[in-house]
Amino acid sequence: MKIPVGKESFDEIRRDKSYYVDKTELIYDLLNSTDNKVTLFTRPRRFGKTLMMSMLDSFFSIRKADSHDVFEGLNIMKHEAFCTEWMNQYPVLFMTFKGVEALSFDEAYKTLQVKLSELCIVHRDLLNDPNTAEVDKSTFQRLMEKQADLAEIKDSLKMIMRMMYTMYEKPVVLLIDEYDVPLAKASEQNTEGNQYYAKMLDVIRGIFDAALKGNEFLKFAVVTGCLRIAKESIFTGTNNFKSYTVLDDGFSGYFGFTQDEVDRMLEVAKQEERAEEIRSWYDGYIFGSTSVYCPWDVTNCVADLLTDKKARLKNYWKNTSHNGILLTFVKRTDFDVSDKFEALLNGGTIVQTISDELTYDTLHESEENLWNVLLMTGYLTKADPEAEGDTVGLRIPNMEIANIFEETVVKRFSDALALDRSKQKELMKALWDGDEDTASRMMTDILFETISYHDYHENYYHAFMTGIISGLGYAVKSNQENGLGRSDIDVREKNRKRGMLLETKKSEKEEDMEKDALEGRQQIIAKEYLRGFYGFDSVICYGISFFRKKALVKKLEF
Repeated sequence: MKIPVGKESFDEIRRDKSYYVDKTELIYDLLNSTDNKVTLFTRPRRFGKTLMMSMLDSFFSIRKADSHDVFEGLNIMKHEAFCTEWMNQYPVLFMTFKGVEALSFDEAYKTLQVKLSELCIVHRDLLNDPNTAEVDKSTFQRLMEKQADLAEIKDSLKMIMRMMYTMYEKPVVLLIDEYDVPLAKASEQNTEGNQYYAKMLDVIRGIFDAALKGNEFLKFAVVTGCLRIAKESIFTGTNNFKSYTVLDDGFSGYFGFTQDEVDRMLEVAKQEERAEEIRSWYDGYIFGSTSVYCPWDVTNCVADLLTDKKARLKNYWKNTSHNGILLTFVKRTDFDVSDKFEALLNGGTIVQTISDELTYDTLHESEENLWNVLLMTGYLTKADPEAEGDTVGLRIPNMEIANIFEETVVKRFSDALALDRSKQKELMKALWDGDEDTASRMMTDILFETISYHDYHENYYHAFMTGIISGLGYAVKSNQENGLGRSDIDVREKNRKRGMLLETKKSEKEEDMEKDALEGRQQIIAKEYLRGFYGFDSVICYGISFFRKKALVKKLEF
């Protein structure tokens, strides 16, 4: 069993006899069930969009002569009449905008010129067609040499399609992959002064207008991307345009692996015993009403398990999909999303109004838009597969994404708190002074400013207190052996011969807080924890109870 990690060429996977999850039925459904002139599929990164486009290229391309060998045994071959009518029957122009990004418009534009040059090199045989107009050949040559002007860049795809139509006497199937990459980067780097986004939008819209709007050389087009950008922004005037996003049922099972597909893959790999673990890590995405796994994760995971059956599951997604959108979200000070992030991190759901028509230049204008982006980019998913309408519950799909949230969101809130140590210092002063009322108030204030997760388990509160105290430079021991047991938090200042003991409790109800704090205090006496502080001049002891974001501190009186 060969797992094709990182391979995006359909022909290469099939000819290398690598394991392939059969998604070829999409071809039949696309042409038999729809009549779209332009079809847009939007999915998060690493959900098989590029491989799907490579499959379409291989199936339709007249330049490949005969693709029967790479499709042999796959589902599409069951439709014999369809394959006879469509396989290798049309010229295909396959353009990717992946990589057309840079810190400035000028650099990104140069990258676009390189992409178009590479596209022309692939199709340089068009220059040999005697029926092609010399003016088109001349423009083609300038594109290939990266010397074309802006107007020629905007008309480039249509012009190449015209040349293909002349040579093959058939309309062209146009495939455009990752169409929104240039705009995503432009929106990140855009300022009022550099006009990066406006300039890039002008170029991309010009290319799309020429290639998709009233183009007599177009048979049909398939476009993929991460977000659906509002039709008015790019696809203006494009007739018979249809998009399928993560919210739509159409084609929902063709991106990502279904449960049956993963079960079969694990069976072939003889890794069935890891099935539940893999499900909790990589499943949980809802596209339309279909639940799917992230294919990038499953493929990498199975490849690792084939070399090490006991390999620990890990996060494969975070290194391939940058988390800037999460950081942008939590850095905002004009709206407070901490409670919603907290609910999500604790396995809950939030209810938001969702729209699948956005523009990159307005993504950051509202909290609502940012929740939309997190849904469309795979950080969140629908909580209910059957939910309909614009208002839906959202949740974190699986452990892998929860891990990214913890690393990104929780760290950001912790770092922000760490920049202002005044409250922590005031808390510690109150504890050293024996001021339980001030300590309770300060502890509660700090809890309200943090992101709490793991559903407020007792070990969360334990870690919360340990982090505050150690962050102020104190020597802290957790679960230290003292007397007849292990104390929760042990703080010692040897140079001043003073110490502190904290016993933390999680209360099930707010009215239990005093009882639980007193119980923690009593535990210090019963377990004789003070025996571990022989030679210290003073040791101050507290029982502390927590209920959600409230704390109650009770001092042990001697």
